[in-house]
Amino acid sequence: MADRLKDKVAIIVGAGQTPGETIGNGRATAILFAREGAKCLCVDRRMDCAQETCAMIESEGGQAVAFEADATRAEDCRRMAQECVQRFGRIDILHNNVGIGAGDAGVTHLEEAAWERIFAVNLKTVFLACKQVIPIMRRQGSGSIVNISSIAAVCAMNGMLAYKVSKAGVNAITHQMAMANAKYGIRVNAIMPGLMDTPMAIEGIVQARGIPRDKVRAARDAQVPLGARMGTAWDVAHAALFLASEEARFITGVLLPVDGGQSGRIG
Repeated sequence: MADRLKDKVAIIVGAGQTPGETIGNGRATAILFAREGAKCLCVDRRMDCAQETCAMIESEGGQAVAFEADATRAEDCRRMAQECVQRFGRIDILHNNVGIGAGDAGVTHLEEAAWERIFAVNLKTVFLACKQVIPIMRRQGSGSIVNISSIAAVCAMNGMLAYKVSKAGVNAITHQMAMANAKYGIRVNAIMPGLMDTPMAIEGIVQARGIPRDKVRAARDAQVPLGARMGTAWDVAHAALFLASEEARFITGVLLPVDGGQSGRIG
């Protein structure tokens, strides 16, 4: 433990994960934050998943509390912020990690219900969580918010209209909130992951297409310029740790690709 987040209090929204062989972005981030000294409120709509993350943190001597909430609901986000302040006295870090892409398609085949569901999970959650947390951070005169976007926001994506546009919205809201809250000492940044070997990504493709996991991984690895291998949730977690820490005290409004160079392919 390097204590890069010593005495900090962090909310990790989406701290559970889809079952699978590897670790997800939210769980890895919560574990890493705790290893670096943060007290973590691990939020997920599935309480058992949040509790699993907390158990992993506590087994390493860290401090974490599980909290059940659906971040698409304003009242749940209000309770989440209130719970964190009641338990820990403040909120130093908000990490918005929830996101989905199931049901997405191109413009001619995308169902309205899928569009609305993807936007609610990918973009509305960022708005609702920040709406509740930012007033607390303003009173403190400090805070760091890290939103999980995607390189889909800036890269062409076949058959993923709602996902792409919703993640472009995450980039936009990140920039807007960064500029509006800099005077309060609040930093707001986003991470744009590329292809990651996480349960949500791999298991989703396996189930949707019936393709063996090794073939899914091989096809995704081949698209990555740096080492021809996908990243892992730990790559996202370490980027989040940097942005949340004092090492990034002069960084706000940044959209950081964590993608092995994939988004650098222009032309």
